Amino acid sequence: MENTQQPLWYVIHTYSGYESTVENNLRNMVENNSLQDYIFDVKIPVEDDIVERNGKKKQIQRKKFPSYVFIKMIYTNHIWFMVTQTRGVTGFVGPAGHPLPLTEEEVKRMGLEVVTLEDFDIKPGDDVKVINGALENFLGVVDSISAERQKVKVIVSMFGRQTPVELDFSQVEKL
Repeated sequence: MENTQQPLWYVIHTYSGYESTVENNLRNMVENNSLQDYIFDVKIPVEDDIVERNGKKKQIQRKKFPSYVFIKMIYTNHIWFMVTQTRGVTGFVGPAGHPLPLTEEEVKRMGLEVVTLEDFDIKPGDDVKVINGALENFLGVVDSISAERQKVKVIVSMFGRQTPVELDFSQVEKL
């Protein structure tokens, strides 16, 4: 069966706390049913957070979107059925349970896809805008780029001071 459609990102709603179970079940389903040509990626976006407990600081990973799993797939009725029958899945996000794909801007803002250096047209000295995270809508100047770590150091003006901040490639866009 040849497929000419482009894969798109969709959002699956899960039972609370079942995100990892759903991710594992979907990966197993893809492997067992040879669906690699239809389902390309399954992700649970997480962010690092520092929590203080009993006077000690500890770094944890917190889910950005609890009860949701993101899946990059080519939509067909068969794939829809297979995904919705997976244990822990309550359905797709969209009107009446029919999947509604995310726009390219939403995918970029959520950091679902890794931006490669070939796609990254920003150089040191360029003016950029932070498009997500704690410093969203801040403007700054690129100081340095680390291709292997997918990070960019940006100098932003905070409280009248020039402050260096390290961000992911997906968190900045060129002005």
